[in-house]
Amino acid sequence: MGGVANRVAFMDHLPSSLVHVGILFSGNGSNMQNLIEQLHQKPFWRISNRQPLILNVALCASNNPKAHGIVRCEKLGVPCVVVSSENELMQALVRCHVILLAGYMKILSPLFIQHYPTLNIHPSFLPHHKGKDAIKKSFESQEGMGVSVHWVTEELDGGPIILQESLTREPNDTLESFTQRVHALEHQLYPKALLKALGLRHA
Repeated sequence: MGGVANRVAFMDHLPSSLVHVGILFSGNGSNMQNLIEQLHQKPFWRISNRQPLILNVALCASNNPKAHGIVRCEKLGVPCVVVSSENELMQALVRCHVILLAGYMKILSPLFIQHYPTLNIHPSFLPHHKGKDAIKKSFESQEGMGVSVHWVTEELDGGPIILQESLTREPNDTLESFTQRVHALEHQLYPKALLKALGLRHA
């Protein structure tokens, strides 16, 4: 089963009743925690045939041994590993059917992307402000403000959009307050985007 190029085949080969999700992070892990709280062990329906399905966050992984997200995983009771190489990462994720990037700060290889269908969240209204410092750039330019969830491809922040929503800069916004609103929108949008990508709805 391939990556984004084979999304249709990916959907056709999803397990009938239990989908294992892997989440990758490098830092604070707030998006990761939100995904776990919203999705882990929750019942859903397939839109195509109304069959029930459970999403299971099988593993979280980080390339940063000091990431605060590791503590979050411990409190939530979700397995978490620290990896030092992509080969080690792929071995750890062997049971997972789909991967979610939640502030993962390493570029994934074409091999990984082809092997694992992978989603990423980006804090701008793509294609505006790809790459680093997207929140600051959108705040200062007052264009491309928002959040996007997309399939991961070899092009940085350039994969097909799954779901995105725009934001406006409020008159009294500071960069700090705007950043908080972006993160709040991320927490709303990412779970919805995964369900859309998998063709699921809440039971």
